Amino acid sequence: MPTLTVQAAGLPETPGWFWLYAVSNALIACAFFTISAVIALYLWRRWRDVMFRGALAALGVFVALFGLTRLLSILDPGLLDARTESLVYALLALISVVVIAAMIRMLRQILVLPTRIVLQKAYAQLEEEIRQRRAAEAMVQRFQEIEANEAQVRQAQKMEAIGQLTGGVAHDFNNILTVITGTIEILADAVKDKPQLAGIASMISAAAERGADLTRHLLAFSRRQPLQPRATDVNALVVDAGRLLRPTLGEQIEIESMLAYDSAPALIDPSQLSTAILNLALNARDAMPDGGKLTLETKNVTLDEDYARLNREAKPGNYVMIAVSDTGQGIAAQLIDKVFEPFFTTKDVGKGSGLGLSMVYGFVKQSNGHVKIYSEEGHGTTVKLYLPRAASAPQLPAAETSRPAVARGDETILIVEDDALVRDYVVAQVRRLGYRTLAASNAAEGLALIDSPERIDLLFTDVIIPGGKNGRQLAIEAEKRRPGLKVLYTSGYTENAIVHHGRLDADVLLLAKPYVSADLARMIRTALEA
Repeated sequence: MPTLTVQAAGLPETPGWFWLYAVSNALIACAFFTISAVIALYLWRRWRDVMFRGALAALGVFVALFGLTRLLSILDPGLLDARTESLVYALLALISVVVIAAMIRMLRQILVLPTRIVLQKAYAQLEEEIRQRRAAEAMVQRFQEIEANEAQVRQAQKMEAIGQLTGGVAHDFNNILTVITGTIEILADAVKDKPQLAGIASMISAAAERGADLTRHLLAFSRRQPLQPRATDVNALVVDAGRLLRPTLGEQIEIESMLAYDSAPALIDPSQLSTAILNLALNARDAMPDGGKLTLETKNVTLDEDYARLNREAKPGNYVMIAVSDTGQGIAAQLIDKVFEPFFTTKDVGKGSGLGLSMVYGFVKQSNGHVKIYSEEGHGTTVKLYLPRAASAPQLPAAETSRPAVARGDETILIVEDDALVRDYVVAQVRRLGYRTLAASNAAEGLALIDSPERIDLLFTDVIIPGGKNGRQLAIEAEKRRPGLKVLYTSGYTENAIVHHGRLDADVLLLAKPYVSADLARMIRTALEA
């Protein structure tokens, strides 16, 4: 049976010394083997990353062989062949030479490595270069943001200038149309038994109605139409719009609705929103001559500060989003910024007025919302309307009460209108309805009549009049002098006298120009009975 000995170490042959010698060498061997194993595992996992891998590998072999010699020293010399022991030591000597050479080479490489001070300087230089690069990138980004903001400001200023121009044109044009539509109504009634003349009168009336529709679109774009916003269920409105659109769009266009079950009510004028959706749908139809798909979508969204920073006209907040998407021809990228301008159109001549999108833009902006268009040529278009959320539950529209076709009366009405043609027409129409009339061309004349002993039951005034006061200011002064006086406003362009923040004042009755005699009669009775 093999035995162990401590004779080779020159120690007494006693059990105590034997175990001390054997255990000590065994622990030393285990330590060397552990070091070698750790080096081997490290090199295997990180071979490509180790800088002095050759020297480290040689060191690992050297340590392993040295551990082996410690184990051999424990064995009885009679159990170990001298040649084997010599071979092990020779191999250890060879590896020792290799390790020495590798260490010398490694030392030379280590000595040329930069010192801590040099590394600190290099690191500081690198940090400075990074800082300068980031500063340059930030400057470029800032310039890009400034350029984008300036472009948005120029676009907003251009749209505002166009709005002011179109609003002014609409005001004058509505005065003209009021006289045309009213007088042609009288003429049509007079020639109703003469088919040829009746046909001519009908054509004139249709042309006047087209003109009135044009001015309504212009006022919508210029954000000067009187709105009556209320909490509105947009899902119900979109469903109704889809039902009305189906026969209009035709069978070749598929209509899909994607409605959010939790969609919040929007604070908007529902009739104007219906018109906006109709205009978007008709644009989509024209973009899909060979058929396609129209998608109506609703969703609750929140626009954050980042979005508002990138879209100057948008304000952060909670909105109800209505998206109208088509699979049509799309719009070229260079034309996107122009699509909301009035009279701009990509359609062929005669196939569109170019007022549909401008009307949508004006209505949404006047409603304190935001509109965004996404389009890719050949892949379709999506227009997203971001409408302000309402704080209350949706309001149902008031039920319409039936009235006589033409309501008459015998009260006295003070008519204040600066346009002589319109004033003469209104006076004639009001008298035909049985009322007594007083007329004034400006606020000063109107107040003079208010101070007269004449009986006055109703003040019927244009909103924009000369004389130092607008129609609203005239009405306030008149009510002070004659408490309980009823007031009815009329205008083709309200400015901010009775419309604030895009909304018609709650206590105001307005008859929008142009109007026909039935509308005039109905609104006069409504005002007198209010």
